[in-house]
Amino acid sequence: MKLTSGYEIENDDSLRQICGPNDSNIPYLEEVTGCRISVRGNRLEFTGSPEERALLSNLLDRLMELSVVSDDISRQDILMELKSLDRSPEEGSSRIITVGTRTIYPKGNRQLEYVRAMEGSQVVFAVGPAGTGKTFLATNWCLGELLSGRKNKIVITRPVVEAGENLGFLPGDLSQKLNPYLKPLYDSMEATLSPNTVKRLEESGQIEIAPLAYMRGRSLNNACVILDEAQNTTVGQMKMFLTRLGENSCAIITGDITQTDLPHNQRSGLVDALERLDGVEGVSFIRFSGRDTVRSRIVQRIISAYEK
Repeated sequence: MKLTSGYEIENDDSLRQICGPNDSNIPYLEEVTGCRISVRGNRLEFTGSPEERALLSNLLDRLMELSVVSDDISRQDILMELKSLDRSPEEGSSRIITVGTRTIYPKGNRQLEYVRAMEGSQVVFAVGPAGTGKTFLATNWCLGELLSGRKNKIVITRPVVEAGENLGFLPGDLSQKLNPYLKPLYDSMEATLSPNTVKRLEESGQIEIAPLAYMRGRSLNNACVILDEAQNTTVGQMKMFLTRLGENSCAIITGDITQTDLPHNQRSGLVDALERLDGVEGVSFIRFSGRDTVRSRIVQRIISAYEK
């Protein structure tokens, strides 16, 4: 039976953010909850089943909290808050990431498992499709460790393998050559820190960006090390990377084994490691699926179509 409920939003700024420009968020809220919504002054009225109305009410509670610390609320924010409702109440805010003055909450059970794994294991493999937060959470968890003083350095690396296209010669110094490959990692850092702060940490040597080939022969102590796009490592490169870890260091390896750009006759080091290191103490594996996508609903649908 379809019934109507109401939700009062007395703060005009919160109402504006939740509804979006020209009420553009309302159709999206209807899509993700199944309710029919109308805006009457400072009140949202919505019609739906008891389950649909309870979902929307809980989602609006979370969006109200978000509106206090945010300048605007996008469709992606709505989706991420919807995902966060998957957590059981006792999990609540038991695992958060703090980067300076910003606080990041895991969205859904799989992200919560991921944060727990980073807290409890020296080596963490996060495997799954795009848009599940693998790189974003890894980068910001490491920034939190650095800024809190628990680690002295962040080292970010990835294999330089082009995704089916030959980009030719790239001009500039090492940092400029690598920038196109490492832009997703910069985007993740700049979501919580200003570009100037990220640049200052780089200039001080607290954040180091390096191609995977430059990791050979090093020993990394008291550092967080991120290997991104790990599906494009060879078996030898993966072994080399994992054996760089020194005292009080941790490694987070992210990748999507369905998007390998290696030659067809070459085995992915990520696939090999998932099999070889299963059961090794101190190593955790988090496997995301299309259901865990938080980037957007269209990405979630695309991934689901490819997984069939």
